Amino acid sequence: MTVAASSPEIREDALLGGRVRLHQPVRGYRAGMDAALLAATVAAGPGERVIEAGCGPGAVLTQVAARCPEAGLFGVEREPEIAALARRNIEANGLDDRADVRLGDVAAGFRALDLPPFDWAISNPPFFDDPGRLRPPAPERRAAWMADDGLEAWTGFLLKAVRGGGRIVMIHRAERLGDILALLAPKAGSFAIRPIHPFADQPAKRVLVQAIKTGKGPLRLLPPLVLHDRNGAPHTPEAGAILRGEAALPF
Repeated sequence: MTVAASSPEIREDALLGGRVRLHQPVRGYRAGMDAALLAATVAAGPGERVIEAGCGPGAVLTQVAARCPEAGLFGVEREPEIAALARRNIEANGLDDRADVRLGDVAAGFRALDLPPFDWAISNPPFFDDPGRLRPPAPERRAAWMADDGLEAWTGFLLKAVRGGGRIVMIHRAERLGDILALLAPKAGSFAIRPIHPFADQPAKRVLVQAIKTGKGPLRLLPPLVLHDRNGAPHTPEAGAILRGEAALPF
């Protein structure tokens, strides 16, 4: 559902079956399925703290807040206007008492925030770090698509942001799975991987990866999630239930 907002540059979307209101730019990168899937993996309990690197307008944070009503949320965003929009969304959803967003750059590292480590560190990083791999994005989309400091900066931030035994969760392009595992492996383990397929007969385009900091357990490859089928419905029943907030996507 889309509701007209007062500003011609911002519109209000309803997520999780209307439980979350999200203001986001009309032009540029818009949060969608990836944000919903990442949020659906988080099962933070009472008193646990969740940090999101590169939180954008707060699509993941607000959905995690709806799914985990007793968790604390913290977002880091480097674009001032988008960080302000995330704070607006926190206020609009009545989350002022347990969510916050700070202006900051992943490239500066977690220590620059001067915060204690979190129980969960999550991210939907920009999918590209080589400008030669894709046609130049529109200026308003560049920050969301291009990781100027590379995937290593994002995994390094997440590893520092989480306590020992805490959980790191990322969603990324399936072809970067090997890089993600290699970058996290020196300080994390007990990996769980869930492939995300556009259709059952097509290769996975996304992967959800969970790692436990200092974890020593074996890698687990979980059943895939298929987003669409060929019967004309917008999503499979499983994907639709996640988008409506009726189901989670646990590891």
